[in-house]
Amino acid sequence: MDSYAAGTDGSNGVHLTARTIPVPKSISPEAQASLAMVRPAQAPFPALDDKAGWLARIEQMNTGMAAMMREPLMALPVTSRSEVIAGVPVFVTEPAAIPAENRDKALLYFHGGGLVLLGGEATGLFARMEAFANRCKVYAVDYRNPPDHPYPAALDDCVAVYRELLKSYRPDQIVISGASGGGNLAAAVPLKIRDTGLPLPAAVGLFTPEVDLTESGDTFHTNRDIDVVLRGGLPEMNLLYANGADLAHPYLSPIFADFTKGFPPTFIQTGTRDVFLSNSARIHRALRKAGIDAELHVWEAMPHGGFGGAPEDQDMRVEFAHFLSKHAGWAKP
Repeated sequence: MDSYAAGTDGSNGVHLTARTIPVPKSISPEAQASLAMVRPAQAPFPALDDKAGWLARIEQMNTGMAAMMREPLMALPVTSRSEVIAGVPVFVTEPAAIPAENRDKALLYFHGGGLVLLGGEATGLFARMEAFANRCKVYAVDYRNPPDHPYPAALDDCVAVYRELLKSYRPDQIVISGASGGGNLAAAVPLKIRDTGLPLPAAVGLFTPEVDLTESGDTFHTNRDIDVVLRGGLPEMNLLYANGADLAHPYLSPIFADFTKGFPPTFIQTGTRDVFLSNSARIHRALRKAGIDAELHVWEAMPHGGFGGAPEDQDMRVEFAHFLSKHAGWAKP
């Protein structure tokens, strides 16, 4: 049976016996099927100084993800082109139908992948998904990645694109969003543009965000291996990205920022099985303590990144649309 136990470092904790966590009946059949999927175990990451190993691993994972995403996302009724904006490659994507309220708006999107993976073709495919789901023009930044381009390259790329978009859009016409590692950038970019004197965007969307590269939150332990998508934290990727910089710096771990200096209204999404649940809960509390409008949406049994198209994922999009309608004048769902 479970019991409280002292750790070897003198800390107290809970010692758990072996158990099976069932797929709950409290979620949709589609979500149940997603949780029950057999997922292959990932090989360990290369050593931090193994540049060739990292480049090979990144290529393998980027290619595999793009192949998996390509067919359904290329079928979406959107148009997409690749541009270079402020010296940065960006996928500019528009859905076939855009509500009138959204036609003068732009979503600046930062893709996931632990700040290391899913550049190139995968970024373009994410752009298609975001444009279709959010019914708006999307600028998806194909920001630079380590090991060749560690921090602050990605942050600088995203800020540069935002600065350039301000020549075509008012700040209140721009929304910034990102998922996972992109959620880190979606939180860090407003901090950087605020600190450099640029105007803030209308709103921010943080989807299962990795906003604490120190990974100090509770659910990095309690949801380890329960999150069927991520399994655990990403300490190796965090260190590769930081390249020796302080992981607790707010531009690397926005959860530690001083939000009293200003931040846009923020939508935060997570799930009860998400290993990043603590990230979402803690940044929500930090924003609210600073008086920032922020909404935290937690979905039952949802792992990192959602259920892959289940009704709950559609509910997530509806809630985000309501949030943008309220705070940025976008079309209602």
